[in-house]
Amino acid sequence: MISVHQNAVELLEADVLSRCERLRVARHALASGTTVLDFGAQVPGGLEAGRLLAELCLGGLASVSFSSCDLSPAGLAVDVVTDHPLAACLGAQYAGWPVSVGDYFAMGSGPFRAARGREKVLEECGLVMPAERTVGILETRQLPSDEVAVAIAEACRIAPSDLTLAIAPTSSLAGMVQIVARGIETCLHKLHELHVPLTAIVSARGTAPLPPSITKDRIAMGWTNDSVLYGAEVTLWVEGSEVDWEELGPRIPSSGSSDFGRPFGEIFEAYGRDFYRIDPLLFSPAAVRIVNRTTGHCLEFGSVARDVLTKSFTGH
Repeated sequence: MISVHQNAVELLEADVLSRCERLRVARHALASGTTVLDFGAQVPGGLEAGRLLAELCLGGLASVSFSSCDLSPAGLAVDVVTDHPLAACLGAQYAGWPVSVGDYFAMGSGPFRAARGREKVLEECGLVMPAERTVGILETRQLPSDEVAVAIAEACRIAPSDLTLAIAPTSSLAGMVQIVARGIETCLHKLHELHVPLTAIVSARGTAPLPPSITKDRIAMGWTNDSVLYGAEVTLWVEGSEVDWEELGPRIPSSGSSDFGRPFGEIFEAYGRDFYRIDPLLFSPAAVRIVNRTTGHCLEFGSVARDVLTKSFTGH
């Protein structure tokens, strides 16, 4: 399995650390030796910072770019292409580590999850990867302390000086970009929950509209989720004959959930702001295309819900 750690560190050194001022990213050196990069908590960050943050989240194994999009009030879509979908999206990008140290809490995603290796999805998919150096992304507006950094490094079985942590709150430009870049990830996680052999997926592309921008994290959380659930379109290139994609297909998009059809903010409030009460089948892209290299067939399931996106983006 290709290393999410090595590729993320190479991306970090080549495209981020040497351009922090230009990216409007702040670099902090903790006493423990851990480097903390602020992509939007106490500094502006921006779109390019968000693009690179998303690529770091994906373990340096995907290309993230922007394109025009009429579903977005900002006129932009976030596009992701990867030839390593399993390692990039479930081995790194999936936000599967709730980092909790003392009073500090943040959802963790990125390569450092694979080094820790304590998530069921990593174990079941063979994605546990020891690291010499690694990168973690924390969705928060609070910079981690030395105590937090040391605890994370110990969990990853590396020295604190070999750890880089990048933070961005949900409502920052960088934070919104990296969340909207999760269309493929939600699709693969849904397929894993449906017990589909993910090794059949050889390449993937995802696109989703960038929501309006706002400084309130709760509203931004709803908008970014809606961008994926109601606006993301994912294409998977697959091989082999183990999966009956025609039979499985209708269950993959978010429309297969009983909670489908309302803006995420409304759903979140209806369940008492408890993520775990929401139907897990909701968390997937709006539309999925399967390009089967074995049969030559192309199948399409689900569709973009333009009406829900409009209600979400204009109804706060």
